[in-house]
Amino acid sequence: MNNIIEITDFLDERLDIYARLTEVQLLNREFPEKGMFIAESPKVIERALDAGYEPVSCLMEKRHIEGEGKHILERMKDVPVFCAEFDVLTQLTGFKLTRGMLCAMKRKTLPTVKEICENKRRIVILDKVMNPTNVGAIIRSAAALGMDAVILTPGCSDPLYRRAARVSMGTVFQIEWTFALDDSLDEIKSLGFKTAAMALKDNTLSVDDPCLTRENKLAVIMGTEGDGLSDSTISDCDYTVKIPMYHGVDSLNVAAASAVAFYQLGKRK
Repeated sequence: MNNIIEITDFLDERLDIYARLTEVQLLNREFPEKGMFIAESPKVIERALDAGYEPVSCLMEKRHIEGEGKHILERMKDVPVFCAEFDVLTQLTGFKLTRGMLCAMKRKTLPTVKEICENKRRIVILDKVMNPTNVGAIIRSAAALGMDAVILTPGCSDPLYRRAARVSMGTVFQIEWTFALDDSLDEIKSLGFKTAAMALKDNTLSVDDPCLTRENKLAVIMGTEGDGLSDSTISDCDYTVKIPMYHGVDSLNVAAASAVAFYQLGKRK
């Protein structure tokens, strides 16, 4: 049986997770074993539960307790459920809840790069992609379009930040990912991967070049919004790849470009 608690005191310290702590504070870099994140919307929460994440508490609209959130709450017996009307929750959190439900969950220990690359043939490396919306969208495309795992360099937005996880539609819990300890490609190459830098440069391969799909193990590297990949990263890669464009368009948003690249490079011969 869930412990249903109607919100009467905005200063209740049990609500700090939702109302007063930033996502960086929840991440808790100093004590990562105590790290948490907020999953937003029933779909994202359900996919997190399917992936084995442990719930701490929920915050939701009253009407969803016996409605859209009912079957999720049945999976989380004894978890405190804080509830209120929509306007109260908006006042408490400072934003409108997507489909009326948030869930605080414990983080898991991330795998190493070596562990995540084991038995993989197509991986994505995100280099300093800072916008959580882009990170979420890229991970959704990676999961849908044939990529096996995602590696993020330092400086990338965390895939478990509320907005990133929501934009991904919960696919951050369906595809493996981790953070690299540094920006080096050496470890990836040592694991047998050829590296393909997505960059708007001359003398590059087209994304549909057959030599790319013939590679047994390929790492696709996407750069930060605006500046893209650095020249040193590009020079360290085995291939430089671009998406042919028309009508004078010179570039795509990194999330849109990722979908095109993953659809083509996810193919294997």
